Amino acid sequence: MPTGLEELVIFIAIFFLAAFIHGSIGVGFPMIATPLLALFTDIETAILLSLIPTILVNIVSIKTEGSILYALQRFLPLALFAMFGSFIGTEILIKTHTEIFKVLLALAIIAYLFAENKKIGIPWIVNHPRLAMLVFGLTAGLLGGLTNVMAPILIIYAFESGRSRGELIQAINLCFLLGKLVQLITFAAHDKIMLDELVLSLGMLIVVALSLYMAVQFGKKIQPLIHKKILKALLLFLAVMLCFQAVI
Repeated sequence: MPTGLEELVIFIAIFFLAAFIHGSIGVGFPMIATPLLALFTDIETAILLSLIPTILVNIVSIKTEGSILYALQRFLPLALFAMFGSFIGTEILIKTHTEIFKVLLALAIIAYLFAENKKIGIPWIVNHPRLAMLVFGLTAGLLGGLTNVMAPILIIYAFESGRSRGELIQAINLCFLLGKLVQLITFAAHDKIMLDELVLSLGMLIVVALSLYMAVQFGKKIQPLIHKKILKALLLFLAVMLCFQAVI
């Protein structure tokens, strides 16, 4: 996917913004990067470009909130189900070329905005924890494979199962980490990863790493509520733009 200087600057700005917000509040990188990239390309390419940087962001976020080993012990079953769902979603994405996934991404963003502020009320999640991990893990993975967004489903699961903010962040990032790894393998198996896309994605690691460092250094000086308000406003705008772009 050849890009000019103008497109490169836009992509750098997108990755920097997404990584900074994620580094500040623990979630948000794929939800910001994917729809912004999708405004300039198709959803499959947007996911491909953000794959490798997302893996870096996930690892850093899991480690920031505590032990990676602890996250594996608590959330590995959920993440494995999400990984399988991500494989299915990625297969569907590769074999189905349609703008409808942009609408699906927009709906996923709106669901995230709703889920973060509402306690839905699903008592069987607590009563049947293994079934809950299966249902929510697979669903989140499927949505992640199709749109690069798992958070709405996982936030509902975390709220209803009584998880803390730190556990929520670790669960989301671990599910994304395994999901992105299997997605990377799946794209490679279908020869979908072009050299120029791979080089661009790897190059964005420098931008993402710098942004994450700045977020850690300066993020504490800005109140988290301000970051969240900015994130919500931006996501709502992107959801509207994606719907508009898909229908015109």
